Amino acid sequence: MIAARPLPRSGLVLSPLGLGTAALGDRRGPGAGQAAAQTVKEALAAGISYVDTAPHYAIGAAERRAGPVLARHPRDRFVLSPKVGRVIDEQARTERFDFSAAAVTASLEGSLDRLGLARADVVYVHDPDDAEAEARKEAFPALRALRAAGTVTAIGAGMNQAAMLERFVADPALDVDVVLLAGRYTLLDQSGLGLLDRCRERGAGVVIGGAFNSGILAAPRPGARYDYRAAPDALVARAQAMAGVCERHGVPLPAAALQFGWGHPAVVSVLNGAGGPGELRANLAHAATPVPAACWEQLRAEGLLAPEVPVPGEA
Repeated sequence: MIAARPLPRSGLVLSPLGLGTAALGDRRGPGAGQAAAQTVKEALAAGISYVDTAPHYAIGAAERRAGPVLARHPRDRFVLSPKVGRVIDEQARTERFDFSAAAVTASLEGSLDRLGLARADVVYVHDPDDAEAEARKEAFPALRALRAAGTVTAIGAGMNQAAMLERFVADPALDVDVVLLAGRYTLLDQSGLGLLDRCRERGAGVVIGGAFNSGILAAPRPGARYDYRAAPDALVARAQAMAGVCERHGVPLPAAALQFGWGHPAVVSVLNGAGGPGELRANLAHAATPVPAACWEQLRAEGLLAPEVPVPGEA
């Protein structure tokens, strides 16, 4: 695992491997809450000190399940990033987009209430794909005010697309500290490379989500999921070819997929979205598995990775 990289300008240090909580909220059945709590507990014990969550994740369930464990942990020992932009009704099990300044404040207060915590460290504007103007006019100014007041330390946006995030980072008026990019900078999809390069130029940090592209890079077989839907055959074949290269170097494909993002100097953390203790332990093992330079070189040589894409271990 790489050494921790401080989040520029903020003074925050996120663990290189973070914990995403979406799957912890989605889990159902007897013992689901207990398994989620155990996952958070083991993650903290293993040195994961960055936890990402959102009201959207199972309509508040992820926050309620993670909160009691986090509340028992020293507050200065972890970095927490909730999100704003979706207003939820837990009783009705509904949500709606709202990027107004009032909704930003109410959303953050709701998240902290469900988590049982007094403050957040990083706050992201969550998926403003169809509301860029409102996010610029309302959400970001509200977050900047919270940061100026010391209520939060860093602000940014989290999305499944790179283009809008790059516009946000490029705009000095928004003053973005960090972005969370899901699924667009992985072994299968490096369409977010320009965003990462822009973040490095402007001194913004990057958190990578969706390192397994919804599952295909964890288990590349027919029927695997990619970008939340069934993967096309061509992508399955490409992922299987990558797995073959990795296997020849004694590396499980998920290990290379999880570590890939660390190759870019703008990346401060890669999230693992473990749905339970077993998945967490597997991801911790993948994060600690050495990936030799020859493996990355062969992925390039076989046309599975573009030569301009940085990989872990390169200067």
